[in-house]
Amino acid sequence: MMKLRRRQILAAAFALIAVLSIVLPVQLVAQDRGRFVDLDSIASAQIAPPKVIVWLPPGYDADNGHYGVIYMHDGQNLFDPKRSNFNKVWAADQSALRLIASRRVAPFIIVGIDQPGADRWRQYFPQSMLKYLSPGTRAKLEEQGNGKPMIADAYLRFIVEELKPKIDRLYRTRKDRAHTAIAGSSMGGLISLYAMSKYPKVFGSAGAVSTHLPLGDPNWTAAEREDIFAAWRQFVKLELGKPKGRRIWFDHGTETLDAFYQPYQDNLDTALMASGWRRGRDFQSTVYAGTPHEENAWAARLDDVFGWMLRGR
Repeated sequence: MMKLRRRQILAAAFALIAVLSIVLPVQLVAQDRGRFVDLDSIASAQIAPPKVIVWLPPGYDADNGHYGVIYMHDGQNLFDPKRSNFNKVWAADQSALRLIASRRVAPFIIVGIDQPGADRWRQYFPQSMLKYLSPGTRAKLEEQGNGKPMIADAYLRFIVEELKPKIDRLYRTRKDRAHTAIAGSSMGGLISLYAMSKYPKVFGSAGAVSTHLPLGDPNWTAAEREDIFAAWRQFVKLELGKPKGRRIWFDHGTETLDAFYQPYQDNLDTALMASGWRRGRDFQSTVYAGTPHEENAWAARLDDVFGWMLRGR
């Protein structure tokens, strides 16, 4: 009886070992959540050195493949609630993990660029828009920047001439336009749209989430609002131009600050279509009813944003 029981225990143990030898490698792969690399402050001749954090997708360290890259603004609010301005984040890595696991998109790298605090508005404001505005509207916007000059052009030079070459040197990236994207929310949506106009050969897609198309304080007079509408039409016609293979995602909610955005987005959508952008193919414009202007709302729809921007890449 004792011998029989010992044989049963040994048989069960060997069976367990056999199962573990099959299951454990799969579990270890499943637990690969990607990894973060803190590049600290990146020296720049263009702007105050920003902190940059890179997220590398699952499998990056196990293969020799090359990956597309998405550059994202407001890096403090992308990954870690402890670093965020509002104790809530986009959870961009979690969205990427879901999309990659479901094979909706190929694995990609996220580069989060911190915003500069008090200078955020000046850094994300699309500089060339000023020339399309009336003197009165322009003066009001410049006053909101405390009379300091806009620095969006310098910020984009930092990304294109300093940061992107560094990322391409450090990591196995796909350097071409088709695999290089840029995204942000609110003013970050503005600078992402502006990047598409300034560097059409660098960025193939952009995510403009809850884009702050009113440019500044949205409580404009009717005449000032029409002035901004006209400026956006000029911007699209003269600077953004035809799609030529580029793609842009736009969206907004209907609550808090997003409640102001619908007429501005309608105006922009019409201008895009007049310049040859086809809705659904070249650009997407989506309304998330009942959602406010904040990180939790953006996190909830980020799968939609990334999925549309990066499909087929």
